[in-house]
Amino acid sequence: MSTPITDVSPSTSAADQASDAAAASAGVQVRMLSELSELEGVYQLYDSIWRPDPKNPPVTTELLRALTKAGNYVSGAYDGDELVGACVGFFSAPAEVAMHSHVAGVSAAARGRNVGFALKLHQRAWALQRGVTAISWTFDPLIRRNAYFNLVKLAAHPAEYLTNFYGGMHDSINHGDDTDRLLVRWDLDAPTVTTAATTHPTGLTIQSMPEATIALSRSADGHPVIGPAGFGGGTVLVAVPEDVEGLRQTDPASAKAWRAALREVLGGLLADSAQVIGFDRTGWYVLELPARGLI
Repeated sequence: MSTPITDVSPSTSAADQASDAAAASAGVQVRMLSELSELEGVYQLYDSIWRPDPKNPPVTTELLRALTKAGNYVSGAYDGDELVGACVGFFSAPAEVAMHSHVAGVSAAARGRNVGFALKLHQRAWALQRGVTAISWTFDPLIRRNAYFNLVKLAAHPAEYLTNFYGGMHDSINHGDDTDRLLVRWDLDAPTVTTAATTHPTGLTIQSMPEATIALSRSADGHPVIGPAGFGGGTVLVAVPEDVEGLRQTDPASAKAWRAALREVLGGLLADSAQVIGFDRTGWYVLELPARGLI
């Protein structure tokens, strides 16, 4: 199955321009992949990033081949002839207007160059050309840089806290921890998303919120501290650790404590109708809780 390209609208043209600019800034070329050798390259790239259990890789070459044949999204970012990033997504219900972005990764050598941003803007432009209006994906809410990237740099909106979503994952990144995830929705034509695609948003800062309630904070030695229960509505702050991936290696007990605390606090707030409205780059989710809500 191939998905037809819709008529080019002004928003689609602007998305293409933003995608081209992001790729040029990152020093890469982003293009769709379909040849077996290219798809094998994606498999090898992901294997080098995650170093997964051989019995459970993020993708296989065969799966990627099937996804591309069915008209889904598999792209690669190239620095010259070298594949340094890739992104894989597929259509989701309702298939005519929605996609789920399953996995994206950038090689260690290319990190810090905004290659991931270029990949996501290419995915956005590709999707808009086909009439897709929203893309969803999941990320580990404990990883600070990913929260900032998804919620501020891309302006995606958190929709649901998912507990141990993938079960045990025996790879170099997730090993030894539950796979809680935050599901986000990226409304491709939303004004905030359109602005984020062409500017450098800074996000909210907790210094501007002196009256906010702190529901989860960090102690002096970096451990989670859950605030008092029973507060009402308003602005609520929820902290994450500075480097949970490092903690998993150096202090697994602390990493597990952070997982449990964030699940209780952030998961509980979202279940109680709170909305994530931003993320402070120093490691704080900013939420608004309706006045009727209590935890």
